[in-house]
Amino acid sequence: MRSAPQEDILRAIPEPALPPPLSPDPPAFAPQVAIVIVSYRSQADVAACLAALEQSTWAKFHIVICENGGTAAWEAARRHLPAALGSGQKVDILQAPGNLGYAGGINFAIAKTPPADAYWILNPDTRPMPDALQALLERLRRGDCAAIGHDLVDEDGKLGSRGGQWLAWSARAISVDKGKPRRNDSDAARLEASMDYIVGASMLVSRQFLQRVGPMREDYFLYCEEVEWCLRAVRRGERLGYTPDAVVVHAQGTSTGGGGGLSTRSKTSVYLAERARILLTRDLYPARLPVAALLMLLHVLIRYGKVGAWRQMSYAISGWQAGLRNERGKPGWLETSDTAGAGA
Repeated sequence: MRSAPQEDILRAIPEPALPPPLSPDPPAFAPQVAIVIVSYRSQADVAACLAALEQSTWAKFHIVICENGGTAAWEAARRHLPAALGSGQKVDILQAPGNLGYAGGINFAIAKTPPADAYWILNPDTRPMPDALQALLERLRRGDCAAIGHDLVDEDGKLGSRGGQWLAWSARAISVDKGKPRRNDSDAARLEASMDYIVGASMLVSRQFLQRVGPMREDYFLYCEEVEWCLRAVRRGERLGYTPDAVVVHAQGTSTGGGGGLSTRSKTSVYLAERARILLTRDLYPARLPVAALLMLLHVLIRYGKVGAWRQMSYAISGWQAGLRNERGKPGWLETSDTAGAGA
C-alpha cells in the first residue's frame, strides 16, 4: 500500500490549541464613597467632623450634609462650613424640606447625591480616626458582607459600642462591650456572629445593600432606625460585618440632648427612644409586643425612679403610650420642645 504523502499527514494532525488569552489585570479596588451626615443645627459638631475627615488616608470620597434645622441653619452652614475639604473632597450642604428626622435625612441625602459604590453614614458628633474609612473598605473588599461596623469610643477612649444586640422579648438594645477599655484584640468572627445591628452613629453600607434591603424606615423619626434596618437585612439573607481596625470618637447625644445623666436627658431623646422600641417590636416581633411592652414599662419605672428622674419618667411613659397607639413620624410638639434634633 502506498503511504500517504507527507503533506497529507501534516494536514491531518490538528493544530495545537492556543492558550487562552491572558486576562487583564483585575481592576484596582477604588470605590467611591459618599459620606452622609444629618445635622440639626449642629454646625460646630459638623465642622469638627469635617476636620477629622480631612485627615483620612482614603481620599476617594465626597461629603453630603443634610441640614434638618431649617433655612437659617442651612444658610449658616453654607457660610461657615467649607465647600471642599483642604484635601480636595467636595462638601455638599443640602436643605431638607423640613425636619425629616434621622432616617429621613439620610434617605434624602442619598437620593440627592451622585451614586456611590458605598455610603458611610456618620453622626455630626463623630470624629473618625484617619485610617477608619480605609479599614472599613478593606473589610468590605472581602465580599462576604455589605454592611460594616467598628469600634465607637468616647472622649476618654472607652468603648461606646462594637455593635449591638437586640433583646426582642424586652425590646432592649445592648451595646457590645460598652464602657470597657478598648484593646485591639477583639474576636471579629465572634462579634459578627453575635451582632444583630450596627450602631447608626457610624456605619458603612454598599450600594448593593441599599438595592437589596431598601432604605431606612422614616416613620420612627429618631432612634432604632438602624436596628430595624439591620434586623430586616439579616432576615433577607444579609450578613453584618465588623472590623476592629476602624475607630471613631462619638460624643453622643449632642444634637438631641440624649447625653449626660438620666435626670438631664431631653424630652426628645427620652420620648422618641421609648416610642421607637415599641414601634420596632410592632413591626418585626408583633407576637411579643404584650410581653415586651410590660417589661419595658417596668424597666422605665425602675430606671428613672431609682435616680428620682420623675420628669424623664413621664417623658418615657408618654413615648411608650404613643408607641402602643402606633403613632409615627415627627411628634406635633417637637419643634417647640427643649431640643428638637434629628441625630442620635
